[in-house]
Amino acid sequence: MSEKIDGDPAFVLHTRPWRETSLIVDLLSRHHGRVGLVARGARRQTSGLKTRLIPFQPLSISWFGKSQLRTLHAAEWQGGGLMLRGHALMCGFYLNELLLRLLPEGDAHEGLFDLYAATLSALNALKAPTEFEPVLRRFELDLLSELGYAQPLGHLDNLDALQPTRRYSYVVGHGVTPLRRDEPGYQGKTLLDLAAGDLSDPMTLAEGKILMRALLAHYLGDKPLATRQLLIDLQKL
Repeated sequence: MSEKIDGDPAFVLHTRPWRETSLIVDLLSRHHGRVGLVARGARRQTSGLKTRLIPFQPLSISWFGKSQLRTLHAAEWQGGGLMLRGHALMCGFYLNELLLRLLPEGDAHEGLFDLYAATLSALNALKAPTEFEPVLRRFELDLLSELGYAQPLGHLDNLDALQPTRRYSYVVGHGVTPLRRDEPGYQGKTLLDLAAGDLSDPMTLAEGKILMRALLAHYLGDKPLATRQLLIDLQKL
């Protein structure tokens, strides 16, 4: 069935060459989620699309066609674009790769679109490499929660309250459970802090990183994230 969409807010996640002069563009749109579109002639020197189809720039996009071969009709820059550089740029590409790997095509999440835009703005404002890690951890957790992959962290799977000084396990698909044998687990305070979005405690940040790596590894499967390895090489995130 053919469709025609006009003026949906979007960000470019990734582009790749298609045929001699065109691109396939993966975008995160506000009302239609992740979409893949053919940008015909976008690689020509005279194409106006060429300078607009770049990551981290707010666009208004229009497209038409059938679901398996939709064509980008227009992409208009909306102003207020970000100039991510250095570590912030690599973090931005990491967000894009997470969305490409985890977000099903056509699955709309307006809250996730807003979260992505806000996270890009936060990355753009940071200076020191140590400031980036809390921003990434919040995005990872909020992304998994938005997609329905993360169980609540603020209580046990039987809804009992957590004790800040006790340690607990986290089981994918169940949530927080009593500490299992031969597992280091996570401090109750760490889980409560993560549930509240508070990553100011270095211990919470350290244990939160371990938990998020385990959760992402489960849902991403065997293929590692290319940008994660680059970030590790840059700053052991």
